[in-house]
Amino acid sequence: MSQETHPPIADAEQHVLTHVANRIGFIELARPQALNALSTAMVRAMQAALDAWRDDPDVLAVLVHTRHPRAFCAGGDIRLLYESYRAGDLAAIDTFFIEEYRLNHAIFSYPKPYIALMNGVVMGGGMGISQGAHRTGGLRVVDGTTRLAMPETRIGLFPDVGMGWFLARTPGALGRYLAVTGETIDAASALYAGLADVYIDGDARPALLDALQTEPFMSGEEVVERIRRAAESEAVSRDSAHVAGCALAVARAWIDRHFSRPTVAEVLASLETAQREAKGAENEWAEQMAGVLRERSPLSMAVSLEVVSRAEGSMADVLRRDLDLTRSSFAQGDVVEGIRARIIDKDNHPRWRFARVEDVPPAEVEAMFKSPWSSAGHPLRALSD
Repeated sequence: MSQETHPPIADAEQHVLTHVANRIGFIELARPQALNALSTAMVRAMQAALDAWRDDPDVLAVLVHTRHPRAFCAGGDIRLLYESYRAGDLAAIDTFFIEEYRLNHAIFSYPKPYIALMNGVVMGGGMGISQGAHRTGGLRVVDGTTRLAMPETRIGLFPDVGMGWFLARTPGALGRYLAVTGETIDAASALYAGLADVYIDGDARPALLDALQTEPFMSGEEVVERIRRAAESEAVSRDSAHVAGCALAVARAWIDRHFSRPTVAEVLASLETAQREAKGAENEWAEQMAGVLRERSPLSMAVSLEVVSRAEGSMADVLRRDLDLTRSSFAQGDVVEGIRARIIDKDNHPRWRFARVEDVPPAEVEAMFKSPWSSAGHPLRALSD
């Protein structure tokens, strides 16, 4: 772990750079060739830094960022998980998710402000290391390049890393819509959905980072306030009309109408009715969304809808359930086939367990939630909110 004021250039094995400067702990993601996708080693490096800084009086706040414009973090290293499965190394898969979810919980429950500067692609595991900032008194910062998504149903997975908790607390049916479709949203839509806190123009980031490393701070709250002041100088973050005109806001009534249905089959039927009967923009949107749902894993969509519906409890409970579901997704779900079709072979013709959403039996969805561990033996039993 580097203690230098400015972090060194990462070598091939050093994908997380950590240092303390000006009483702020900086975590820099430095794996651009993989869009900063998280490996087990990266998760451990982030956890080690948070553990070291938790009770350190010389660290007032933590900031996670990257210097690479394309991606803050594109998720977990799913190619590595696929290779582990093919090699029969199921323990490596369990280890990755156990440690990733412990990190997600550590961020969510961190006693100091945690700030995530999100640029470029922020998907899957990238959401897991950023969304918890909101609960720490910190900030989720977006810019004009930020694109957020939980696209897991496209590869036969579900919105994990505790995202069910956040999606369940978005307005109306937005969380259900984002979970099932995996659609990508921009900065304005993230602000509208409550999945981001402030907007800062990408061109202003270098000056902000410089200010954070040079201006005096007496508390973590002062660090957060300094970032808020920088955000308030940006017209977009102050422009409610811009947020109100975002893609999610425009489609909000349609999303609530269709995605509030209790099952994916009923959502799809509602969309197909709108294709036939609605006029203008809603007709086009419904046709597009129905096409999306026909492409995603039927089982995963059904599970994802349940993940949001069941996320009313604590984050600890949500993460334990996520771990149960990752085990069943590899054992009896669609994720291995989804990764093969989308990432490995790239033929984009996955052979899902069930061909259509109408074919997914409720009992099969329920079976996915069955934990392979007892309460006392659960790897995440120690988590508490």
